[in-house]
Amino acid sequence: MKFKRMINVVGAHVAGERNDVITGGVLDVPGETMFDKMKYLETQGDDLRKFLLQEPRGTVTQCINLVLPSSHPEADAGFVIMESEFYPPMSGSNTICTVTALLETGMIPMVEPITRLTLEAPGGLVRVEARCQDGKCLSVKFSNVPCFVFALDKHIEVPGLGTIKVDVAYGGMIYVLADAQSLGFDITPDEAATLVSVGETIKAAAAEQIPAVHPEQPEIHTINQTLFAGPMRDDPQGKRSRNGVIVSPGRLDRSPCGTGTSARLAVMHARGQIKPGEKLIHESILSTEFVGEIVETLTIGGRPGIRPTISGQAFLTGFHQYVLDPNDPFPTGYTLSDTWRKNN
Repeated sequence: MKFKRMINVVGAHVAGERNDVITGGVLDVPGETMFDKMKYLETQGDDLRKFLLQEPRGTVTQCINLVLPSSHPEADAGFVIMESEFYPPMSGSNTICTVTALLETGMIPMVEPITRLTLEAPGGLVRVEARCQDGKCLSVKFSNVPCFVFALDKHIEVPGLGTIKVDVAYGGMIYVLADAQSLGFDITPDEAATLVSVGETIKAAAAEQIPAVHPEQPEIHTINQTLFAGPMRDDPQGKRSRNGVIVSPGRLDRSPCGTGTSARLAVMHARGQIKPGEKLIHESILSTEFVGEIVETLTIGGRPGIRPTISGQAFLTGFHQYVLDPNDPFPTGYTLSDTWRKNN
């Protein structure tokens, strides 16, 4: 059988969130940096994302990572993150899955008990410590890109909700953070559909009313996601809270969300609610956990900010070969609004 395309993918999930990793079938992508490569794929090579993530091969609830060689002298490899309809500059859950796939398949040599490596994400360098034993990656802790706050206690008008108070912060993506309790949410699985609907409405209103442009990378702009923040509780390790992140075109992140956790840490630090070295145990709607910690305070484009670490564990789920028959009527897939909420 002659195929027009064959892509090798390692299946993985972290805390319930499916983030697969392309390990073969793509030699390289034009561009000097991973940000350049991301923009090339977004503007000239988007067929790859559609081929793998849209139906009939993919689903709206997954992401995929393309591992590529990096020209940065400090990076062991690079990766580009593809969500269902967006190329984020950084993603914590995707980082954890990519590291786990690279180590457990031997693409990067595993060193026990700790493997240290550096990946280049489109948003910048990500330094990683992976705890390993008997050939298994037991946990991944990565040092995220610098994170900071755009706005605190900003009032916006939201259709169906009226005036609500939100925060806006960058954690590798730009988030609008809303208080879950004040909106009547406990962030439980039975609320998932309503959280998605309300979250997308809040995001659209906030994106229109609160302009947000990264001070050092102006091509990173506009609020991408809504984070519903649950109440804070004390924990023997530090602080604990539940959260739910809404990923466009309209679904819940199954994990506690690494960049969302980072954005929340930036907001908490700006309010004096958490100090460097103090841990935040962030729970997802599935009650899975990431651990976040501020390890550095810094300045980004004149704004005070932080550098957090995020820890979690991923699990490999399978090894796939996606192929394209030359006569397949859906070479780049399709979307239907029953699950994708809107057609691309």
